[in-house]
Amino acid sequence: MAVLALGVSYRRASVELLERLAFADEDLPKAYHHLASLPAVSGAVVLSTCNRVEVFAEVEAYHAGFRELKAFLAESREVPTEAIDDPLYSHYEDQAAEHLFSVAAGIDSMVVGEPQILSQVRRALRLAEAEGAPSALLTHLFRHAVRVGRRARAETRIGASPAAFVEAGAILAERHLDGLRGRNVVLVGAGGMAEIAAWALAGRGVGPVTVVNRSVSRAERLAGRTGATAAPLDRMDRALSGADLVVSSTGAAGIVVDRETVGRAMASRAGRPMFLLDLAVPRDVDPDVAALPGVALADIDDLRAVVPAEDVEEVGAVREIVGREVARFADWRRGVRMAPLIRALLEEGDRVREAELRRAARRLASLSEKEREAVEQLTEAIVAKLLHHPVAGAKRISDPGDPRARLLAELFGIEPPGGP
Repeated sequence: MAVLALGVSYRRASVELLERLAFADEDLPKAYHHLASLPAVSGAVVLSTCNRVEVFAEVEAYHAGFRELKAFLAESREVPTEAIDDPLYSHYEDQAAEHLFSVAAGIDSMVVGEPQILSQVRRALRLAEAEGAPSALLTHLFRHAVRVGRRARAETRIGASPAAFVEAGAILAERHLDGLRGRNVVLVGAGGMAEIAAWALAGRGVGPVTVVNRSVSRAERLAGRTGATAAPLDRMDRALSGADLVVSSTGAAGIVVDRETVGRAMASRAGRPMFLLDLAVPRDVDPDVAALPGVALADIDDLRAVVPAEDVEEVGAVREIVGREVARFADWRRGVRMAPLIRALLEEGDRVREAELRRAARRLASLSEKEREAVEQLTEAIVAKLLHHPVAGAKRISDPGDPRARLLAELFGIEPPGGP
């Protein structure tokens, strides 16, 4: 069995395609049931974020796994296969590990070093485990990836500001609004990104901030922490009528801010411009609002041109960490794959040693207890030295079906890997 990663990301897919492919939490039980039915797949984890939609799976072989996972993405999200032909990419075995480790370390994100991705990788595994979806191999891979992400942030300066997306959007908003100081802000949503936005924008001197959310209690808690005011979602019209900047990040499955609502708000503003920053995937804001006079809209696609440039030196340092960790993961996999053969080699050596000691029992009968222990230690050392190179060679073989593995088994008279 092997690891295959298949998916699309911000690098080649539009935000429209990403939102069509995105999996909400409520979609996952059905998705994992679908994946469990695929003949070539024996375990899977879905990683769906604003930057990417990827499936990591343990598969029998590359081509069969690729066909089934591609069909899964298209069918489960009701997207024509030709729509994902161009942006679709795959990573196999060590390349899949390298890709996931790079993702967790933050060097495959639109904003290099963005911290949210590490918790998203951890959460993807947790949600998959709730459905009994990942194999032992995938569980180990994702846990290793989380450790790599933590190590990258602890040993380098790769960690980007949590407000990187907001800062990028703020640059666009300042251009449209001729500055942000004193501007009225409405935050649609009361989650982690909304709080990041509240603090980041406060540093730019914005004016009053209103938090609009479906759960008023959550809006009030965020407002209390950030010095804003809270409002229920059904009062969005009133909130938007006074807003200069609207930042939406609800994580809802559909449109939250529609064209009609924004149109009504603009009708009472005497031409005052409005800028909407949509940080959600799927998108919260109806793209058609950009056609309204005086309204500008930016989403994830628009942020690509203004996100901070990567720190080449720090990215290089992280890549070195990722490379070493991929090698460690590969060593672990070899050990797991070849464990039966290595164990059989060691057991055969011990069996021969004990048999010879039994045959020599009469000749050794006159030995003292201390002398018997010395003979035991001597025979153990001889067997260990004789088996050192065969065991080391077995550890370098990655596939139990490798002819070298079978030859090694035959030379020592043990059962070949995988049986006769």
